[in-house]
Amino acid sequence: MEDPTQERLQAILDSPSYRVAIQDTQFLESDAARSSRLALEFDRTDSYLRAARIDSTVVVFGSARIVEPETAAAALLAAERLAPEHPDRAAAVARARRDVNFSRYYDEARMFGRELGFHCSTASGRHQLVVATGGGPGIMEAANRGASDAGAPSVGFNIQLPREQKPNPWITPGLAFSFHYFALRKMHFLLRARALVAFPGGYGTLDEVFEALNLVATGTIPPMPILLVGHDYWTRVVNLDYLIEQGFADPLDRTLLQIVETGAEAARFILEHCR
Repeated sequence: MEDPTQERLQAILDSPSYRVAIQDTQFLESDAARSSRLALEFDRTDSYLRAARIDSTVVVFGSARIVEPETAAAALLAAERLAPEHPDRAAAVARARRDVNFSRYYDEARMFGRELGFHCSTASGRHQLVVATGGGPGIMEAANRGASDAGAPSVGFNIQLPREQKPNPWITPGLAFSFHYFALRKMHFLLRARALVAFPGGYGTLDEVFEALNLVATGTIPPMPILLVGHDYWTRVVNLDYLIEQGFADPLDRTLLQIVETGAEAARFILEHCR
């Protein structure tokens, strides 16, 4: 006769409730564990950054769609080689010329990362004003790449998206992070930031710039330089004068932003004001 206690014991051992908490993936991914996941996502990243002795960062934002000049030039050449009667030729050439125009910002972001990278490490082995990006391609890649050119560490705060986003290869191994929650990613962007630098970009870039502006303007975080690289682009996209004229911003808010033309200018400003 079979021992019924053995069957009951096996059922207990197989039950999710009997698993050690960190092994119960079903629970860890449930709504009930959301607060724990939020805390874990914050603490885990913070622990790695502390261990790497990263004291402060400079956050760099900008479009993932901006490519390096060589790539943009090759795409323009390919578009121009399309047959004149090709229905997509005119649009392809226009897009490629636009991309060539913006590709200079890849070099500017790379220069910025390099200039900052030469000054980020100290004799004690601690690191200050470390380049931190969203970890993706385009401007983010360029800034991480510039830091790598200088032999400096740099951080990448990547995010899980419906369309998979891979980290760029220039982030320092061990300092590339993948976030599930945008809120925690945003927190780590600003937690150690001494300055924010934005190159031309779209919704994501604007979101980060205006969030930082709002936090500084309301005194929620300490004042820090917010630099926009590219006069022509930013004076069209951000019209603070109009907001002030309409009474939706204070005249003092104009001082919260600095617009510069090159990555070297941005690096020089930060090194002079944030060390």
